[in-house]
Amino acid sequence: MKKFIALLVLLVMTLMLSSCNMFKGAGKDIGIAGDAIRDATN
Repeated sequence: MKKFIALLVLLVMTLMLSSCNMFKGAGKDIGIAGDAIRDATN
């Protein structure tokens, strides 16, 4: 049972780290799109 809980915790931590990186990447993409819109209006 302890091995199952340890594996479950490891899986949850892995998912949390990967989702954090995904949102960081999305933030960069949104920032780049915002810069392009700002440059186009100038």
